[in-house]
This record gives sequence, C-alpha cells and structure tokens, in this order.
Amino acid sequence: MKRYFPILSWFPAYKKAYLSGDIFAGITVGVMLIPQGMAYAMIAGLPPVFGLYAALVPQVIYALTGTSRQLAIGPVAMDSLLIASGLGALSISGIDEYISMAIFLSLFIGTIQLAMGFLKMGFLVNFLSKPVINGFTSAAALIIGISQLKHLLGIEITSNKTLHILQQTFLQLDQINPLAVIVGLSGIALMLIIKRLNSQIPTAIVVVILGIALAYFTPIADYGLQLVGKIPDGLPAFKIPEVPWSNLGDLFTIALAMALIAFMEVISIGKALDEKVNANTIIPNQELIALGTSNIMGSLFQSYPTTAGFSRTAVNFQAGAKTGVAAFISAALVALTLLFLTPLFYYLPNAILASIIMLAITSLIDFKYPQELYKYQKDEFVLLMATFFITLLVGIQEGIILGVLFSLLLMVYRTSKPHMAVLGQIKGTTYFKNITRFAPDIIDRKDILVLRFDAQLFFGNKDYFYKQLKRHKIAKGPDLKVIIINAEAINYIDSSATYIIKHLILELKDQEIQLMIAGATGPTRDILFKTGVVDLLGRENLFVRVVEAVEYIDGKHSRTEIENRISHQNY
Repeated sequence: MKRYFPILSWFPAYKKAYLSGDIFAGITVGVMLIPQGMAYAMIAGLPPVFGLYAALVPQVIYALTGTSRQLAIGPVAMDSLLIASGLGALSISGIDEYISMAIFLSLFIGTIQLAMGFLKMGFLVNFLSKPVINGFTSAAALIIGISQLKHLLGIEITSNKTLHILQQTFLQLDQINPLAVIVGLSGIALMLIIKRLNSQIPTAIVVVILGIALAYFTPIADYGLQLVGKIPDGLPAFKIPEVPWSNLGDLFTIALAMALIAFMEVISIGKALDEKVNANTIIPNQELIALGTSNIMGSLFQSYPTTAGFSRTAVNFQAGAKTGVAAFISAALVALTLLFLTPLFYYLPNAILASIIMLAITSLIDFKYPQELYKYQKDEFVLLMATFFITLLVGIQEGIILGVLFSLLLMVYRTSKPHMAVLGQIKGTTYFKNITRFAPDIIDRKDILVLRFDAQLFFGNKDYFYKQLKRHKIAKGPDLKVIIINAEAINYIDSSATYIIKHLILELKDQEIQLMIAGATGPTRDILFKTGVVDLLGRENLFVRVVEAVEYIDGKHSRTEIENRISHQNY
C-alpha cells in the first residue's frame, strides 16, 4: 500500500513544524491557481469554470499517490494548447460536445499513463531529447500567445491555426478595441511592476481583483470590453465521461502525445526539485500511476487533462511547502471559490486573463540554450529549430512526433559513423592514445596499426568499420604486419558485425596480416567466443591491454605465457 500510496509513508511522520509552511504554500498556490486555471481553460477553448474543476480533484489524488511532496498538479498552458489544437481539428458540433470530448480526453490520457506505469514504461520519456523539448516548448509558448490575441485586441477570430490567426488579426486591424488593448497591457505592466517590487505577492490575483473592480464600478463593458460572464457555482458533479466511439482513433494520437508530454513535465520538474533539496524521491513509474490516477479521477468530476505546473510548483516550493498537505489546502481554497465566489468573476475582463497568459508564457521561451547549441553542437541546433518551426507552422502533434523521430534519426546517423581513432604509444609510457591528439609524443610504428572503435558494432555501422579499417591499412603501407583492435568502447557485436569480423580475419590472413583484439569487455568477449570468432582469430590473439599485444609482437612475452594468462581470465 505504501508503494502505491506514498502518503502512508510520509503522513504518519508528519511534523508540527511543517504545518505553517504547508498552510502558507497551500494558500499562495490556491490564490495563484484560481486566475491561472480560468485562463488556461480559455486556452483549451473551454469555459473558465473548467479550469477550476481541473484544479480541484487531480491535485488531491496526486497528493495521495505521487512521490514528490512539492509538485503542484493542475491545469497548465501546454496541455491546454494541445487540447485546443487536437480537438479543434475534429468535427465537433457544439460547445457541449467539445467539453465532453475534453473531459473524456482526461480519462483516456489517465488510462494510458496508468497502463504505462504498471508496465514500467517510464523510460519512454528518455526519447524526448532536450533540443526537441526546447524547440517544442518555445513554439508552443508562441502559439499560446498568438491564440490570446483575440482577447488582448478585442477582435473576433474563428480559426485556431497559428497562420490563420495571424492572417485574420492582420485583416481586422481596423477593428481593434483600444480599451481591450489598454486593459490587457496595463495588466501585464502592473504584474511586472509588482513582481519587481516584491516577488512574493501573487500578481495574477491582484490584477484579477483590480480588473473585476474596474468592470464592476465603471461602464467599460458598454464599450465592447468582453467579460468572462456567468460562471456556474457549486462543486463539480460526479459524472462518467461519455466515450466518443467515432472519434476514438483520432483521439488516441492526441492522448498518447499528451500522456508523454505531461509525464515529461512531471519528471523534469520533480527532478529539479530533488536537486534543490539534495534528495531522490521521484520514482518515474509511480509518477505515471499517480498522474494517470489523477486524470482518471479528475475526469469523473469534469476535469480536463492536468499535469505539474512549472510556475506553481516553484511558488509552492519557495513558499515553504514540505508535504502534500499544501495541495489539500490549495484544493480547499478552490472549492470555497466554486461554492461562494464565482458570481464575482462575472465581471472579470477576458483581456486580464489574456495578460496573465501572455506573461506566463515568457518563462517557457529559452533563448540561451539554442545559442549554446549553435556554438557547440550545430546538428542539435538544427534539430531544435526543425521541431520549433514544425510545431509553429504545421501543428502541435506533428511537432513533437517529428521532433522525436528526427532525434532518433540523428542518433542512428551518429552510431552509423562513430568516432574511430588510430592509436600510438606515448613515448616512455604504456599508454596508447589518438595519434592526431598527442603528436609528436607518439611512437607511430609502420608494422603495427592500432585502431579504437568508439561504439557498438552492429548492422548499421559494420560497413563503415570495415571501410575505415581498410583505409587505414592501406595508409600504413606494405610494412604492416599486425592490426590491433582496441575494443574497450565496443559494448556489443551483433550477428551482422560478427560476420564482417570473420570475413576480415580470413582476408587479412590471406594478406599475411595478423588481427588481434585488446581490451574487450566481458559481454563482448562472450559474443566473440559463442559466435566462433575466437576460433578463427586464435585465443592467443586476445589481450587485456594493447600494450600486452605489442609486447607479445616484440617477443617480450612467450606464447606459453600468453596462454597461461588467458586461461586465468574469466572468459
């Protein structure tokens, strides 16, 4: 039970000293979550109240089942954008069906995450490389910002495609509502000023209160300023989501992408917290189970998909949260808002919510990392930019899927042409190093060629290995008598590569050139013996170190000594 409900481990040991920090953090995050949740629901194309529903049940369930004690679970901008992008591409008849699909998506995503957790598939997040994540996140942040132009400018935009939004915005420049622009920009400016004066003040709730007061006490709504309008009061009712069987196939791609991205966000934020407190609490597979359970249970109470929020988690941690008790307090604050305060939000201008979103997305855009990649790793910079532009111009799902595919192709390309070095003995030592890096302190003999192959040998690079070896052999000239393969970096040899090695041994024997292998690890030696390579090579031509092979060639060790040495090795 403690494995699946970590609260049973930490709650019995709860200390009184934790309570003040948990209460303060819970109230702070709850206050922050109310305007954020409503804003993010707008990004998802849902009525604002569904952002509050998503801030209620999921974070309570995560507090019971999650392994991190400071993660703040709830609606986030990224998931909200993915919902808008994914559902916007489907044929949906009206807002009621759209809401139903968004809630079902939470159930679908939760089911995928739960299954992945029980199947111990947490390793899949490793396929999301940092350049892909960075490019995707930066593009998504811009898409989120562009999607809020209609609220910030006070114009009507029907499309949810980035290019179409920009096109429609350009065509309606003469219809911009100056009042909406002033209110939205004032909200951004005020939040920046407050943050500079005191970063502990919840800037979003301040501008929400001022925005409500402005609309309530002045007639600005009469001048075309759009308000949130009526929000249903009361807690969300229990309701089993309807399964849209006709769209199930289309939703699967969206759900799978969102399940992985949400998990990636949880793991990255959780591990960052662990580093700050010098701990190691995050268990990836249990996080999948916790996140999946949170989304499933949330969907039963009208929540759309949720995950960990970067900004709210940082605030939760900085405010002194020690345990999941802070999440219970945040959820209680949201519940009180739903019960008693929703009538106040009727007067909240949409431009204020847009300003909150606009400011929030600035933290998602990273300029420093692409600059570093451009200087030092241009291939990964290209990967980042490809993911960025595909996400921005083609689509969210396409961006993340093609980004992962490109990163895997880049990995395959690198492993197909790995680094291969010619080694030479450093004068006065027993070390053999790359001759191009250590010249002129290298003894470069004409009768011996020492090669180091820095990768596993498999079907994808066996031909490259063979061609490079022949090229270096020819470069040595007619005096070459022995080729030594330094196999320290070769951790695996597949059947295709085994065939090439056997062919190479026979070919070199015909040319009266001896092949030797030095430094092979245990698993690699096992393969050499099991596949019969050693039968062709000769056991006496296997060495622990390159220097021993050279000394054997020079007659410093007899064949009997080599045989005795080999017999004592664990082959």
